[in-house]
Amino acid sequence: MTATTHRSSNPAAQLGYDQPPARKGFFTDTSICIGCKACEVACKEWNMVPEDGLELSGMSYDNTQGLGASTWRHVAFIEQPKSLGGQESNLQHEGVDALALAGGMATSPAPSTRTQVDLGMPGTVLPGAEGDAGTATPFRWLMESDVCKHCTHAACLDVCPTGALFRTEFGTVVVQDDVCNGCGYCVPACPYGVIEKREGPTGNDAVGLAQKCTLCYDRLKGDLEPACAKACPTKSIQFGDLDELRERAQVRVDQLVAAGETGARLYGHDPDDGVGGTGAMFLLLDEPEVYGLPPDPVVTTRDLPEMWRRAVLAAVTMLAGGVAVFARERGNR
Repeated sequence: MTATTHRSSNPAAQLGYDQPPARKGFFTDTSICIGCKACEVACKEWNMVPEDGLELSGMSYDNTQGLGASTWRHVAFIEQPKSLGGQESNLQHEGVDALALAGGMATSPAPSTRTQVDLGMPGTVLPGAEGDAGTATPFRWLMESDVCKHCTHAACLDVCPTGALFRTEFGTVVVQDDVCNGCGYCVPACPYGVIEKREGPTGNDAVGLAQKCTLCYDRLKGDLEPACAKACPTKSIQFGDLDELRERAQVRVDQLVAAGETGARLYGHDPDDGVGGTGAMFLLLDEPEVYGLPPDPVVTTRDLPEMWRRAVLAAVTMLAGGVAVFARERGNR
């Protein structure tokens, strides 16, 4: 793909940037996310984002439940009573030596004469090998690291009255803390519910200001990948040129479908969707709603031009009516 094609897909090219670089973004492959939260920690450490709650929410191992002013990366945990594509449940394991398969000894060591204490550690005997294991329950655990989408048509940019939100040369959307006046117009404008005004902790410089992922703008300017992608141990979070990531994502979806995961799909990759495509796309294994994502996001300022046109037309109509009444009253005198 040529550099020209890259530039044409970067919205920064329409904003006066002289030969901007290729648009940058994320491709998050949820099929290999292990829920380690390394991305959350790396994001907080690099961007000095304050702690956002250490108590579990009751939603599996989720402690924040969504993105916010102090949660720029959020790992969702979704537990479902179904098997992953291509997996078989209720497999029998008679005659299988778990130690041998694990590369250990084929037989167990001689028993000790000491009294053993149960520490609650997992044993080496396969489930069902001793006694009745009952009926296996199909189960899968979906995990997804969510982030700001850096929309092509970003409503937060449209409504910001101070210019605190701006489009960078990389096509990303960033908040300038020293320009933000805390009006909060951007909060309801985001169709994904990403932006939020920071409420604490007391003394934090950004309290009362809009906050969200910057896609590590400072690191991009230093030719470094964002902290979350750098820290991801499985490369579930991939960073690069957006056009290349789209191609890579489609190849991965095709691989999963061929392997039996027919629910695999891409989210945010379509430049013809309601926000013009996003700078952060996701490979999902179920419907977007399962992950807490809107199924058909639309830029919330889409109808503003038509609304203003109708408002002006109504004002002109009222003014014309007033002038006509005034002229008629004068003519009757």
